[in-house]
Amino acid sequence: MIKGIGIDLIEVSRMERWLCNTKLLEKYFHKDELLKIDLKGNGAQQSLAARFAAKEAFGKALGTGLANISLKDIMITNDNNGKPELNVYHTAKEALEKSGANRIHLSLTHEKNNAIAMVVLEKD
Repeated sequence: MIKGIGIDLIEVSRMERWLCNTKLLEKYFHKDELLKIDLKGNGAQQSLAARFAAKEAFGKALGTGLANISLKDIMITNDNNGKPELNVYHTAKEALEKSGANRIHLSLTHEKNNAIAMVVLEKD
């Protein structure tokens, strides 16, 4: 059963100044996400934008937004095939449990100027 759907769009250029601000990055991204972004080189801006869009989409799928959720408690990873996965910890995990959902589906895309994320929350 679907418990929530969220989508978000971000202009990639918005992330340009974020890459130069370590404190800002550390405020919104899990440390393991930042390590992956560093490895992206020229694709870092797009990767950062897609991950931030995923966090926003998660809040929309919850129906509550991101109030009382630390964005560092949401981490985007990729499985061995490259499929993106949204992992939740602490405040984000509590919000997910409160929603009644127990599965998270994530889709990311980016091209040139925009990054989009879609999150579907499901209860088995």
